[in-house]
Amino acid sequence: MQIDIRGRNVTVTDEFRAHAERRLRKIARQVSDLARLEIELSHERNPRVADCQVAEATLYLKGVTLRARDASPEMVHSINLMVDELSRQVKRHREKLRRRREAHRASPRVADAPI
Repeated sequence: MQIDIRGRNVTVTDEFRAHAERRLRKIARQVSDLARLEIELSHERNPRVADCQVAEATLYLKGVTLRARDASPEMVHSINLMVDELSRQVKRHREKLRRRREAHRASPRVADAPI
Protein backbone atom coordinates (compact mmCIF):
# COMPACT_ATOMS: atom_id res chain seq x y z
CA MET A 1 0.00 0.00 0.00
CA GLN A 2 1.31 3.41 -0.95
CA ILE A 3 0.93 6.02 1.82
CA ASP A 4 1.06 9.77 1.18
CA ILE A 5 0.95 12.07 4.23
CA ARG A 6 0.43 15.83 3.80
CA GLY A 7 -0.06 18.67 6.22
CA ARG A 8 -2.27 21.74 5.91
CA ASN A 9 -1.43 24.46 8.45
CA VAL A 10 0.67 21.76 10.18
CA THR A 11 4.19 20.51 9.62
CA VAL A 12 4.25 16.74 9.27
CA THR A 13 6.97 15.60 11.66
CA ASP A 14 8.71 12.25 11.56
CA GLU A 15 6.87 11.37 14.78
CA PHE A 16 3.44 11.81 13.13
CA ARG A 17 4.59 9.93 10.02
CA ALA A 18 6.03 7.00 12.00
CA HIS A 19 2.98 6.81 14.26
CA ALA A 20 0.56 6.77 11.32
CA GLU A 21 2.56 4.12 9.46
CA ARG A 22 2.79 1.96 12.59
CA ARG A 23 -0.97 2.15 13.14
CA LEU A 24 -1.71 1.47 9.44
CA ARG A 25 0.23 -1.82 9.26
CA LYS A 26 -2.88 -3.86 10.04
CA ILE A 27 -4.85 -2.18 7.24
CA ALA A 28 -1.92 -2.57 4.83
CA ARG A 29 -2.02 -6.36 5.31
CA GLN A 30 -5.74 -6.45 4.44
CA VAL A 31 -5.66 -4.47 1.21
CA SER A 32 -3.86 -4.85 -2.10
CA ASP A 33 -0.33 -3.58 -2.67
CA LEU A 34 -1.81 -1.38 -5.42
CA ALA A 35 -4.02 0.49 -2.92
CA ARG A 36 -3.23 4.17 -2.35
CA LEU A 37 -3.81 5.98 0.93
CA GLU A 38 -3.74 9.76 1.23
CA ILE A 39 -3.65 11.26 4.72
CA GLU A 40 -4.08 14.96 5.37
CA LEU A 41 -3.30 16.41 8.78
CA SER A 42 -4.63 19.88 9.46
CA HIS A 43 -5.20 22.43 12.19
CA GLU A 44 -8.49 24.33 12.44
CA ARG A 45 -7.73 27.95 13.22
CA ASN A 46 -11.08 28.75 14.80
CA PRO A 47 -10.43 29.29 18.54
CA ARG A 48 -14.01 28.28 19.42
CA VAL A 49 -13.47 24.77 18.07
CA ALA A 50 -11.97 22.58 20.80
CA ASP A 51 -11.21 19.67 18.47
CA CYS A 52 -8.82 21.62 16.28
CA GLN A 53 -6.40 18.85 15.23
CA VAL A 54 -7.94 17.02 12.25
CA ALA A 55 -6.81 13.85 10.50
CA GLU A 56 -8.44 12.86 7.19
CA ALA A 57 -7.75 9.75 5.14
CA THR A 58 -8.82 8.63 1.68
CA LEU A 59 -8.13 5.00 0.72
CA TYR A 60 -8.39 4.23 -2.99
CA LEU A 61 -9.11 0.54 -3.60
CA LYS A 62 -10.12 -1.26 -6.76
CA GLY A 63 -13.69 -0.12 -7.38
CA VAL A 64 -14.26 1.67 -4.08
CA THR A 65 -12.98 4.71 -2.20
CA LEU A 66 -13.09 4.78 1.61
CA ARG A 67 -12.87 8.03 3.60
CA ALA A 68 -12.38 8.71 7.28
CA ARG A 69 -12.14 11.99 9.18
CA ASP A 70 -11.68 12.61 12.88
CA ALA A 71 -10.78 15.55 15.08
CA SER A 72 -9.55 15.92 18.65
CA PRO A 73 -7.41 18.34 20.70
CA GLU A 74 -4.25 16.26 20.00
CA MET A 75 -2.97 15.17 16.59
CA VAL A 76 -1.84 11.70 17.70
CA HIS A 77 -5.30 11.00 19.10
CA SER A 78 -6.90 12.23 15.87
CA ILE A 79 -4.70 9.86 13.89
CA ASN A 80 -5.68 6.97 16.17
CA LEU A 81 -9.40 7.70 15.78
CA MET A 82 -9.08 8.06 12.01
CA VAL A 83 -7.18 4.76 11.67
CA ASP A 84 -9.78 2.94 13.80
CA GLU A 85 -12.60 4.28 11.64
CA LEU A 86 -10.78 3.35 8.43
CA SER A 87 -10.06 -0.12 9.80
CA ARG A 88 -13.77 -0.68 10.47
CA GLN A 89 -14.61 0.40 6.92
CA VAL A 90 -11.99 -1.92 5.39
CA LYS A 91 -13.23 -4.83 7.48
CA ARG A 92 -16.83 -4.15 6.45
CA HIS A 93 -15.82 -3.90 2.78
CA ARG A 94 -13.90 -7.19 2.92
CA GLU A 95 -16.85 -8.95 4.60
CA LYS A 96 -19.19 -7.63 1.90
CA LEU A 97 -16.92 -8.97 -0.86
CA ARG A 98 -16.61 -12.34 0.91
CA ARG A 99 -20.40 -12.67 1.28
CA ARG A 100 -20.88 -11.85 -2.42
CA ARG A 101 -18.32 -14.50 -3.44
CA GLU A 102 -19.97 -17.11 -1.22
CA ALA A 103 -23.45 -16.25 -2.52
CA HIS A 104 -22.19 -16.45 -6.10
CA ARG A 105 -20.66 -19.89 -5.50
CA ALA A 106 -23.79 -21.20 -3.77
CA SER A 107 -26.23 -20.07 -6.48
CA PRO A 108 -27.19 -22.77 -9.01
CA ARG A 109 -25.83 -22.21 -12.47
CA VAL A 110 -28.25 -21.78 -15.34
CA ALA A 111 -26.12 -23.90 -17.72
CA ASP A 112 -26.15 -26.82 -15.26
CA ALA A 113 -29.95 -26.88 -14.94
CA PRO A 114 -31.81 -29.63 -16.85
CA ILE A 115 -33.88 -28.56 -19.82
